[in-house]
Amino acid sequence: MSDRPVVTRIAPSPTGSMHIGTARTALFNWLYAKHTGGKFLLRIEDTDRERSTEAAVQVIFDGLKWLGLEADEEPVFQFARAARHREVAEALLANGGAYRDYMTAEELEAERERARAEGRVVRSPWRDADPATYPDRPFAVRLKSPLQGETVIDDQVKGPVTFQNSQLDDLIILRSDGTPTYNLAVVVDDHDMGVTHVIRGDDHLANAARQTLIYQGMDWATPTWAHLPLIHGPDGAKLSKRHGAQAVSEFDDMGYLPEAMRNYLAKLGWGHGDDEIFSDEQAIAWFDIKDVVGAPARLDWAKLNHLNNHYIRQADSARLTGLVVQILKSRDVQVREADLAVIERAIPLVRDGAKTTLELADAVLFVLKRRPVELPEKARGMLTDETKARLSRLRDAVAEEAWEIPALEARIRDFAESEGVGIGKFGPALRAVLSGGAPAPDLASTFVALGRDESLGRMDDALSQAQ
Repeated sequence: MSDRPVVTRIAPSPTGSMHIGTARTALFNWLYAKHTGGKFLLRIEDTDRERSTEAAVQVIFDGLKWLGLEADEEPVFQFARAARHREVAEALLANGGAYRDYMTAEELEAERERARAEGRVVRSPWRDADPATYPDRPFAVRLKSPLQGETVIDDQVKGPVTFQNSQLDDLIILRSDGTPTYNLAVVVDDHDMGVTHVIRGDDHLANAARQTLIYQGMDWATPTWAHLPLIHGPDGAKLSKRHGAQAVSEFDDMGYLPEAMRNYLAKLGWGHGDDEIFSDEQAIAWFDIKDVVGAPARLDWAKLNHLNNHYIRQADSARLTGLVVQILKSRDVQVREADLAVIERAIPLVRDGAKTTLELADAVLFVLKRRPVELPEKARGMLTDETKARLSRLRDAVAEEAWEIPALEARIRDFAESEGVGIGKFGPALRAVLSGGAPAPDLASTFVALGRDESLGRMDDALSQAQ
C-alpha cells in the first residue's frame, strides 16, 4: 500500500441535502489527498433510483463547489456500474468465495428467528450445498465468510479494531433479482477507482470488516481505513434539527463563507496545536489523517461565528458586495446599479462587527435609503430648533473638509469644542439624520460611506423639514 499514490474519495448518496458531516468527510479526504500529492475523487452512490433525482445529484455538486472541494476527475455514478458489480459476484462464485442461497423469504425469516434465539448470526443451509441439488428458481449470492478467526481493521483514527469472524454473517452481495448490494458495489468501485484510503464516518466501521472479506475473496489489496467520529450538537447529543443548521446549503443561506466553513470543519476532530485560524495551504501542509481524534466533535456556533467574522474582515470588498446584493435582492430590497459602488465603499466601514453576510447586509441598509430620508418619530423629536441650528453649523463646517475618516473625526471633535458641548449633544440626532434610523457605524465612517454629496443632501433635507 505504501508504494501506491494516495487516492481518496467521497461517496455521497443523492437522497436529499448534503449534511455537514458529509462535508467534513469530504474536506478530510480532500486535505489528505492534497497533503500527500494524491487524488481526490467523487462517486455518486445513486442506486436508490426513487430518491436519486437529478436535482438531488446537483445538490451534491453545488455543495462541493461552494465548499471549494473539487474532485480531480469526473464523477463516477455507481448505478451505471451494476454490470461490473455482478461480474465480481460471479467471480466470487467461481472461486468459492461466495455461494448461491436459495432460501425463500419465509425460510430466511425463520432462520433469522432461530439465529436470534441462539445468539448467532444468520447462516444459510445452502452454504455448503452440492450444486447438483440446486433448484431451478431465483437465488441470492452470499459471501462465504470464514467461520473462525478474526478480521482486524487497522483503523487510522481508532487504532486496531478486531471482529470475530463467527459474528460476521454471510452477507448478501447480489440480490435474487440480480441487483448488487451496497457492500459489494462499494468495494468494487473503490478497487476499480484505485482508492487507497477509505476515509468516512464511523457508522461504517462494521462495514469495513465485511468489505475486507470481499477484498480478500478477490485477492485485492485492502485500502487503509479511517473512520471519523460523528459530529454532535453543542449539548453533546447527536446533531439533529433542534441544533439548527445541518446541511451545507443552510450554512450558505445563513451567511457563512466557504473558507470559514473549511477552516471550521477542519477543526472538528483535527487540529494543529493551538492554531485556530489557518489558510487552506497551511491545512494541507499540516493535515494527516492519523492526527484525527477518535472522540465525537461538537458543533460550536460561537467559534464558527468568530471564524466567519475573521474571514469577512479579510474578504475582498467587491466579492462581499456581490454576496450582499444577492441577499438584499432576496429580501426584495431595490438595489440600483449606482448603489453597487456605494455598498462596496461602505462594506470596509461596517464589516468588523458582522458575524455573517446576512448581518453585513443589514449593516449597509443605511446607504440605500432614498432621499428625502424618512426619519423615525424618535429622530424627529431630537431635531429641536437648537439642535437643527447646531447641525446647520456642523454641516457648513464639514462641507469643505477632506472627506476622509481622520479629517472628519477631527472636524467633529473640534466642532463640539467650539460649541462648548459634548458630541452626545448632537451626535445621536446627526446619526439619525444620516442613517434614517437604520444601524450605522460611527459618524465619520457614516459620512465616508454615504459620500460627501449624499451626506450633505441628507442633512439639508432634515434641516429643511419643519419640526
